[in-house]
Parts: sequence; C-alpha cells; structure tokens
Amino acid sequence: MKLPKSYAILTQNNSNTDQLVQDLLGNYDISGLTELQHLNGLLFSRSEINRYMDEEERHDIKILTKDSKQALKTMSSGEQKKALLNYLLQQDPDFIILVNPYDNLDVATQAQLKEQLQDIASNKILVHLVSRLDDILPNTAHFFKLDGESLHQYESTDDFWKENKTESINFNGTIPSPLSPISIHLKELVSFKKVSVCFDGCKVLDQIDWTITKGEFWQLIGPNGSGKSTLLSMITGDSHKGYGEDLTIFGQKKGSGESVWDLKQKIGYYTPAITNKFRGYHSLENMIISGLHDSIGLYVQPTYSEKQLANEWLHLLNLKNRKNDHFRDLSVGDKRLVMMARAMVKHPPLLILDEPTAGLDDSSANLFVALVNKIAKESDSTIVFVSHRKEPELDPEYIFELHPSENGSKGMASNI
Repeated sequence: MKLPKSYAILTQNNSNTDQLVQDLLGNYDISGLTELQHLNGLLFSRSEINRYMDEEERHDIKILTKDSKQALKTMSSGEQKKALLNYLLQQDPDFIILVNPYDNLDVATQAQLKEQLQDIASNKILVHLVSRLDDILPNTAHFFKLDGESLHQYESTDDFWKENKTESINFNGTIPSPLSPISIHLKELVSFKKVSVCFDGCKVLDQIDWTITKGEFWQLIGPNGSGKSTLLSMITGDSHKGYGEDLTIFGQKKGSGESVWDLKQKIGYYTPAITNKFRGYHSLENMIISGLHDSIGLYVQPTYSEKQLANEWLHLLNLKNRKNDHFRDLSVGDKRLVMMARAMVKHPPLLILDEPTAGLDDSSANLFVALVNKIAKESDSTIVFVSHRKEPELDPEYIFELHPSENGSKGMASNI
C-alpha cells in the first residue's frame, strides 16, 4: 500500500506563514503542492485553539470541548492540542496543515504527539510547517523552505538537509562590563526550604528544596502545569505564595518587609511576551539604554557613557550599524537578542530567561543560546533558563526538574 505524501515546509522568522496557510486552505494552485488544490484541508495551529477559545468565552459555544465540562482555557497546552487534533480527525479532511505543533509542549507530550502524527501520516496527507528541523516527521520525502512569501522546493532530501545544517556562530568580542556593578556579597541568592504552594485547595508544589548560588547556570524544566511559572513568580516577587514559607531571596526572608522594587532591581527577566510591550518607535540604542532605567522606552536624555555601553552591546550582536533603526522593524530573532542585551546591560545578579527561544527558527534559536552560554562564561550573573524544548547547544551546569504527583510537584536538582 502506497503511503500518502507528507510535506515538510521549513519556515523562518521572515516567512509569511499565514498567507501560505490561507492559500492552501483556499485551494490555490501552489507549485509543488498541486496535489492539494482540489482537496479539503484543515488547520492544526495555536491560532485555531485561540479561535475556538474565543468562541467559548464570547458566545459560550463549546466546539472542541463539547463532551467535557472543562473549559478550553483551563486546559494545559497539551490537552488543548489533543482536543483540536481529535476534532479535526472527526471531520475526516483530505489533508491537515500542522503549524509548529510541538511549541509550548513539554518533552514527554511532544513525543506522544509526534508518535500520533506519524500514525496519522500512514493514511492522511500532512503538510508540516515547522521552524525547527528536529520537528520534521521521520520518512518525510518532500521538502520546501518558505522565504518571505517565496516557496522553494528541494529536488532531493540530501539537498534540503545539506543547505539547512547549523552554521558556526561568532560574536564580536566579549560581554561589555556594566557602568555601575551591583554588589552582592551573598553566596546564596535564592533558597527554597520545604516550600509548598496550593491554589484553590489544590497543591501545586510540594516540599521544594532549591538553592541558587552566585554565578551558577541553571536550567529549570518540567511538564506543562508542573509549577515552573509559580516558582519563578515567587522569586521575582510577583506572587504572594511565598509568604509564610521558608523562602529567602537575596538574604531576605519572604514576608520580612522586603521591597519588591529593590528585588526587581537585582533581577534581569526576559520572556518573549515582554517584546510586545515595546510598540513605539524606539531605536536599538535607546532600547538597550532603557534597561539601565527599567523603563518601557527611554524618556530621559542618555549620557555619553550610556550610549557608549549600548553601542558596545550592539557591536557584540553585529547590529552596531543599525543603532538608529527602530526596534519594531527588526526580525523576531534580532529583537530577542536586543532584549537579551537590555536584560543584561546592568549585569543583574540573577538573570531569569523564561521560554526565550519559543517560536524562533533554528538559526535564531542557536544564536540566542550561544549568547546565553557566552554570558554564563564571561559574567558573574547567575542564570535560570526555563524551556520546554531541549536546546542541544545550551550548556547549563545544573538542572532543576519538577516531577508532578497527586500531592503537587516535587523538585530534583542535578549536575550536568
């Protein structure tokens, strides 16, 4: 029996993925994909989940969860994607378009979904739009790359893998020094001792013991819903759940009258959602300088020293000749690099990176990870890197892993 074709389309940060998806679903004649022109296709993507979630919230119309009492928005990412995939299969389409299906899933859930998709590929056409090479299904034989709106087809599998292999990464020099170093004379920056957390009577974290020491490089991992965000919010001061627990941050016991503002001045924090807050016409130079003032944009006249420091960072990132360009005009990958420089410009004692490579293509993710590794080696900042996806080039010293159980997640620290 001849298996249906599976198509892999490698997308980049500049790819017009939405337009290609619309053309495929609209049965347009697309070179290399003419087989799909007269077939019925459906979409598996995060945007579709958001669309059905909006229907539930606005009009109380349950589509993906009509057989369940649970609202779609209360489900984990894995549960949401499972519900969408089951719904699509019930419609029995001729082909399914998959857009970065493994994003926001923990390692175990990724493996389960990949196995299910391989099974589906035995009797249904799959069009797989992915930004990461590791996400391509085995036995795929038809390869494309989407550059902007231009779709390029490869003549052979070997040509595809040869052209898209990872290249070596170089930065210009070393990590710039801060203007005013933040002095921390403590060895232990963060200490959780038998910390437990409950939400609405349900225990999320159980007896967590975790000590983060000056200069260490940690990776925090765990399944969806295991409590990673809860841990981070207690460290940054954004959650009150640490009160009454044996939690010490920068030498101060939680609830002992510590200032949240003083706490945040010692922490550099970056998650991709922060990028969306900068919607004005900020130059790259001013974006980095704003990190010295903890402001969204720059509203004071920068000093010569501040400008010089910002340009040292831009030089490091190979962006110095674009210092006056607007941040909003950068590629997604370059935006992340600038935001990383902004978070590091003061050399904070603790740098927290929350899913910083989510949604990036391979090239941009590798560049970002290389910068993180470089910061770890050339600065005294302690790093906590949180990620669902295993970044093969990331070089942490320690891993703290959360293991869910009926009584809340337990933590386990280990050396690499």
